[in-house]
Amino acid sequence: MDRRRPALAFEAVSAGYGETAVLEDVGFAIAGGESASVVGRNGVGKTTLLATAMGHTVMRGGAIRLGGLDITRLGSFRRARAGIGYVPQEREIFPTLTLMENLRVAQRGDRWSPDDVFALFPSLKERRAHRGDQLSGGEQQMLSVGRALMGGPSILLMDEPTEGLAPVIVEQLVEALSTLRDEAGLTLVLVEQNTRVAFEFSPRCMVMDRGRIVYDGASAELEGNPDLLDSLIGVSAGRGSS
Repeated sequence: MDRRRPALAFEAVSAGYGETAVLEDVGFAIAGGESASVVGRNGVGKTTLLATAMGHTVMRGGAIRLGGLDITRLGSFRRARAGIGYVPQEREIFPTLTLMENLRVAQRGDRWSPDDVFALFPSLKERRAHRGDQLSGGEQQMLSVGRALMGGPSILLMDEPTEGLAPVIVEQLVEALSTLRDEAGLTLVLVEQNTRVAFEFSPRCMVMDRGRIVYDGASAELEGNPDLLDSLIGVSAGRGSS
């Protein structure tokens, strides 16, 4: 990814589902190799933001660019091939396939191999022959991240990756994501309900409310100012999906 241009940019994007508008005039740009967290109450548009980047919603206005390429009208498959990796909140691993088969079915090119994923998540290696439905929640989440990496993305979008996980698993997952950021040079966008994780992981934070970005700045400013954080997140949630 060319770090001289945004890895991902939303330009006055409005989008939603069917006749329902969720995002309204959303604009931001993430630089190559940058990480950013997206926080906000349930139902304010965080999941829809990632879904729109992947082409899963109805665009009502604006444009989306990936590394300078206009992907506004591209289908989800072509966006994935262009370099977007997506880890959905539901994980969506194949329950009847083995862990190794889940990885292999997503592999594109040779940028990432199963061995690379096992180096990132060592605990998965001994479970490689187990089916997806035989894995714990934490192992399924690691597999979901690993499967996204097998496509060789330049940017990774993750929706609530730590939800429902034990603190020790959260620590392992965040450590792996930090490796992706610091050593692999991936651009990372993390939607996260756990503000502690969001602030510690990303120096930049975006707060959403009612389908709009109401704050885009330093995580440290929010972390050090509970009143500001409460004024941004403690307001009534808007309409639409999360």
